Amino acid sequence: MSQLSKSSFDFLKKLEKNNNREWFKENKPMYDAANEDAKAFLGAVEDTLNTFDQIEKKKLFRIYRDVRFSKDKTPYSTSFRMSLGREGAFRRGGYYIKLEPGGSMIGGGFYNPNPGDIKLIRSHIAADDKPLRKILKSKKFKATFGELMGDQVKSAPKGFSKDHPAIDLLRYKAMYVFKEFSDKEVLAPTFLKEVKNVYKTIQPFFNYMTEILTHDLDGVPLYK
Repeated sequence: MSQLSKSSFDFLKKLEKNNNREWFKENKPMYDAANEDAKAFLGAVEDTLNTFDQIEKKKLFRIYRDVRFSKDKTPYSTSFRMSLGREGAFRRGGYYIKLEPGGSMIGGGFYNPNPGDIKLIRSHIAADDKPLRKILKSKKFKATFGELMGDQVKSAPKGFSKDHPAIDLLRYKAMYVFKEFSDKEVLAPTFLKEVKNVYKTIQPFFNYMTEILTHDLDGVPLYK
């Protein structure tokens, strides 16, 4: 399945208007078909990514929401959310997809890097921020994603001066980018090709991160 079917989007639209357990139970066959459709699309994305990257795992998130600590008590998600993790110690980060009527997007990066990784990322940036800035300022990258996204510390991370020339980058606790898509684009036969183009655009960022996360500041490999 190279594209999500219109019937799957129609299910999500109906679910948004009828987000309750009674309606969902009555329309479970419609959900089952849409969920299988989403799984097939995720498999197609994985196959596409493996032509220029290496994917270790993929996940289609559950439609059932955990409402225990949420003010929003609606029981079901009205989107299909997916993630694909890059392979092993030599590749970090991952890809993310959200398919939702009126709110679809695809992206990638480092959503929740472990403390050791973010410390090493900051150390490399502090030593030389030019390689990352070159990637972020490239015409294709900016045209596709705009600006780098991610939560940031308010002042300066521990061990770094708030006056450091690269403090704007050092503040990031997570680093990722995304591109939004209209419903028409998502349901078009060319959508998988668009996904491929977007994810190829993010490769320089991932390649840079792979390099700095597998080497110390002297360029000595951290993994054999």
